[in-house]
Order: sequence, then structure tokens, then C-alpha cells
Amino acid sequence: MPDTTRSDSFVDLSQQLLLAMPGKVMGSLANTVIYICEHTDQGALGLVINRPTDLTVGDLLKRLDLPLSLEIGPRQEAPVFFGGPVQTDRGFVLHMPAGGYGSSIRLGDVALTTSRDVLQDVAVGKGPEHLLITLGYAGWAAGQLEDEMAQNAWLNVNATHQILFDTPPERRYEAGLAQLGIDSAIMLSGEAGHA
Repeated sequence: MPDTTRSDSFVDLSQQLLLAMPGKVMGSLANTVIYICEHTDQGALGLVINRPTDLTVGDLLKRLDLPLSLEIGPRQEAPVFFGGPVQTDRGFVLHMPAGGYGSSIRLGDVALTTSRDVLQDVAVGKGPEHLLITLGYAGWAAGQLEDEMAQNAWLNVNATHQILFDTPPERRYEAGLAQLGIDSAIMLSGEAGHA
């Protein structure tokens, strides 16, 4: 008899974007775009990339007692994002190039860093050319994301550097849908249809 365990049909969504379907994803993750950093049969971790907070990078660096150099420039006005409802007091830095920071995992040519050294570099005007800083993350237990995908709660598309770092946050959802040829104003509804 063939083995039909979940791992046989496991689809790795790492380095993909999840787009919350209207009416299917509720609460703090409704209307979000999430970059999936890691997805294994043990669960998934992602960062919301389209929900800026009122906190700026400069504010965050000051709260961490990191002196700001004049070299930081306009980067200090960039928003810090709500990364998800888990560990909202912890910072996550998605950046490119990866560099050689302490607590980093490489995600292709992008990296996710949780150590202070990347923020120290940013404060003095160095650091990665592209970065997105979040407080908190979105997490799923083993099988949970797969179940949500089976219920059509999320659309997944390839993550691009342009969407992650260059597209304004309020346009990231539309940019993800555009990769699928979907215009949300015309084609997406929270209602289920029946033929």
C-alpha cells in the first residue's frame, strides 16, 4: 500500500509571497502580503511586508540606543513593519545583499537577520543596500499552512526583489496579483461562487 503521509505531498513555499484572500483570512493577517522565509514539514515562518507601523527606522534605532550618523540619510524615515502577531517585541531584518551578520539565514540572495549588528551598520549609514525591518512574524504549526492553502485562504506567487524592496507597501498586494494576471478590483471576492 502506498504511503500517503503529508510529507509526500508537501510543497515548499519558502521564498514565495502569500496573498491573503478576501473573506478567507481574518484578524491581524487579513489583507496581508507575507514573504515566507522558511517552510518545512514542521511549520512555516513569514513576514508581513505590506503593513507599515507608525514607527520609523530612526525611531527604532534610537530606542535601541544606537547613535544615528548623518550618513543614515533618508533611510531613517523608512517605516518599520508589523511582521505578524508572533513575538511583536522582536525585530527581524530582511535584507539584500546578505552580508556576514551574526544571526542570519540565507534565503537565496536575500537574508533574514535577527542580530543587532545589522542595525548597528544601518545606524552609521552602512549596512545592506535594501532592507525591510519588521516587529514580529507570522508563524504556522506543522500542517497548518498546508490546510489554509487547501481552503484557498492564500494565493502564492514568486517573490521578487522589486516587490520586497522597491514597490510601495500599499501596492505590494496588487503587484503580487499582477504576476497572476489578476486585478483584485474586478476578479477577487470574499464570496464563494457555485456553478
